[in-house]
Amino acid sequence: MAISKKQQEEFKKLFDVIVNNVEQTLFGKRHVVELVLATMIAEGHVLLEDVPGTGKTAMARAIAESMEMKYSRIQFTPDLLPTDITGIDVYNQKKETFEFQEGPIFANLVLADEINRASPKTQSALLEAMEERHVTVGKVRRTAGLPFLVIATQNPIEQGGTYPLPEAQLDRFMIKTSVGYTDPNSTVEILKGTAQITKNLSAVAKGSDVLTLSALAREVIANESVLRYIVDIVEATRQAKQIRVGSSVRGARNLTKLAKTWALTKGRNYIIPDDVKELATHVLAHRIILKPEAEFDGVKTEQVIAQVLDSITPPTGNFEV
Repeated sequence: MAISKKQQEEFKKLFDVIVNNVEQTLFGKRHVVELVLATMIAEGHVLLEDVPGTGKTAMARAIAESMEMKYSRIQFTPDLLPTDITGIDVYNQKKETFEFQEGPIFANLVLADEINRASPKTQSALLEAMEERHVTVGKVRRTAGLPFLVIATQNPIEQGGTYPLPEAQLDRFMIKTSVGYTDPNSTVEILKGTAQITKNLSAVAKGSDVLTLSALAREVIANESVLRYIVDIVEATRQAKQIRVGSSVRGARNLTKLAKTWALTKGRNYIIPDDVKELATHVLAHRIILKPEAEFDGVKTEQVIAQVLDSITPPTGNFEV
């Protein structure tokens, strides 16, 4: 199904309206908000690696409020159990039967705060929901939510008493990014509002709109030359001397899906190489494992992805077909 000009305009208009609404809460971080919202439309999940106090929780809540979505926040701690996330069957004495009590995973937007503070067993309770949008408790499979987005956070500085996310779970996140500190002018605007009571944002869209936008994004044109460009980038991560394990095929698929959504946010119904270059670090950097000697030398995965992008000549020509 070809995307009409009107559909492109409606997509961009609604996307911008939601981003503008969220910006009322998160000053000066438009690009991050766009990335997170685009990831949700592309049916992915987000890992935010940031120091405390940068607005991660505020952004997650603002996105949920802007779209009238069910929101839940899970504070990960060492004593958190998998059933604290998924829910559990509880015996009802009056009815003499077991009843399922839903856990916080049954929402549209789930904030997994400080995910690396819980044990690997508890972290893994998110895996099925993130991949399949379902949760199995006992022998019963239940739908987590539609739309469904997990935003997980972790502090890159404070590592005492934490459990690093295993590679298999890192690979489930479509992007890894950070909010970062606000610029001085934005910080002044935040301070002006410190005396005000925090109010809920007015909704400007509905959760069901995400499903409509997702369906449109799937129809964006991905020219074979651009797809070959994505494959070349992923293949180069596997051949780079500093990398022990390169990106998986899931990385290539996620980069393609997010690039399709990103193209629509720019008012196009086709991907261009610049979309891929802009998103590659966010999608691929957390999927590769450096060799020990590279880590010892202080090399960052983001630097390696940048080198890979510089080494590959992007395609040229008409990308609309």
